[in-house]
Amino acid sequence: MSKRNTQQRRHNIIADLNEQGEVSVDSLAKQFDTSEVTIRKDLAALENSGLLLRRYGGAVALPSEITEVKPEQLSQQKLRIAKQAAMLIRDHNRIIIDSGQTTSALVSELAHKKGLVVMTNALSIANEIHALENEPTLLMTGGTWDANSEAFQGQVAEQVLRSYDFDQLFIGADGIDITRGTTTFNELIGLSRVMAEVAREVIVMVESAKILKKIPNLELNWQQIHTVITDDGLSEEMRTALTEQGVKLIIAKG
Repeated sequence: MSKRNTQQRRHNIIADLNEQGEVSVDSLAKQFDTSEVTIRKDLAALENSGLLLRRYGGAVALPSEITEVKPEQLSQQKLRIAKQAAMLIRDHNRIIIDSGQTTSALVSELAHKKGLVVMTNALSIANEIHALENEPTLLMTGGTWDANSEAFQGQVAEQVLRSYDFDQLFIGADGIDITRGTTTFNELIGLSRVMAEVAREVIVMVESAKILKKIPNLELNWQQIHTVITDDGLSEEMRTALTEQGVKLIIAKG
């Protein structure tokens, strides 16, 4: 199958899995007349979407007790924000995607971009990027694993980032302080600031519900931020207040 039939192939893989309970890489490669590498990427993408569990040489169906809808599944607002963010990325751009649910929604939107170089500090995002068939060049920060942010942090990660320069940083936020900038519950904010230092454009992806949330830790100030992408739940008053901080405001409409 050609790349444009990827979604249909993956749909058929799930259908086979639901019928048989397990599938193997070898048999799927023969069935779809494609490489085992492509099938492994399919299985990785489907696992990241919560549709199966990979096992050595193949995959098995999810146990029934964990197939219920998860509350952390991506909201429609996050998906719309991600689509708007992807429109800012040109072929061959060098980008950073910070850890977070909203930023992770961006990965699937990269499938048709050419020649991307993508740096991330999140294992989950790295796995999703690795599963893309257009095969962006993947870089990871390394560093010290932080369970709270589920990402690498610390001085090693900061040193790695300073070895590169990037076109864009895509970063989320736990909250927005209209007078100060983005805020976070996480006290480990050093890496975020280094990410902003090494990127020519800093793009904050945040749902409107998080704006005006009072969170103590300032992550990035307005002088470091170029663009804010949010959903259409933002009031006119807040839209005006944000643009007055000198940032470009993009509204992802439903």
